[in-house]
Formats: sequence, structure tokens, C-alpha cells
Amino acid sequence: MDSQCCKVEALVTVDRKGQILLPKDLREKENITEGDKFAIINVGAGGKPCCLILMKADILEPMVQDALGPVLKIVVRREDNQENKKE
Repeated sequence: MDSQCCKVEALVTVDRKGQILLPKDLREKENITEGDKFAIINVGAGGKPCCLILMKADILEPMVQDALGPVLKIVVRREDNQENKKE
């Protein structure tokens, strides 16, 4: 595993349509292909944005499921118990 956490891979510009072009060498290096879906994560502190993180959706989805799955099971179980008590 690489010990380096973060580095600047490229500088990009937002065009008038609000689009950003990822450089070809970065797309190839990161295996980014047409149609790939990305989540944009806004990181900030004190109500001020600091960073936007692009994360491939297929990588983020299992992370969210792992983090929220157990919590949601508890919530659903409690809701079911409350519904059963009403009956």
C-alpha cells in the first residue's frame, strides 16, 4: 500500500457548461471509462467548503452499506416492534 495519502494529480478547469475534463493520462491510470458514475463528496468545516472529492460510485456503495447497514437494521427492527405493539 502506498504510504502517500494525497497528491495533486492534475489541474482542471470548469467550462461554461460546468463540465470538467479529466486528463487522458489520469483516466487511463485510474481506469476511468465513459459512463462511470462518481459521487461528489463535499468536505468542509465551519460551514465553509474545503474540498470536493470524486469517488467511484461502485467503491462508495459497499462502504455506505457496511457503515449504514447495521444501523438501518436496528431502525427497521424498532419500527417493526412499534408497529407490532400498536396491533
